[in-house]
Amino acid sequence: MIVLGLSGNEAGDSGVKHFSSLLEDPNCKLEKLYLKSCSITDEGCRALASVLRSNPSAPREINLEENQSGPSAQQLLSELQKDPNCKLLKIHGP
Repeated sequence: MIVLGLSGNEAGDSGVKHFSSLLEDPNCKLEKLYLKSCSITDEGCRALASVLRSNPSAPREINLEENQSGPSAQQLLSELQKDPNCKLLKIHGP
């Protein structure tokens, strides 16, 4: 299992957008992604959700707890989890 822990690194939205471009690779084998306490707002959550929706080999579990996202990001990620084309199984947070 491939896990990447970036929690607490203050990546912010720009860091998530940059990292999301790496997740677009169909050969991505990352299964769990930890982004707890990274100063991510709704904008960063939207960028991440876009990648998760478009790449079936994106991570299966993501932790977005203790970030600065609001109810719209929570709703977006909840809808994403129900999307039959998305393989995301578990979301912690936002």
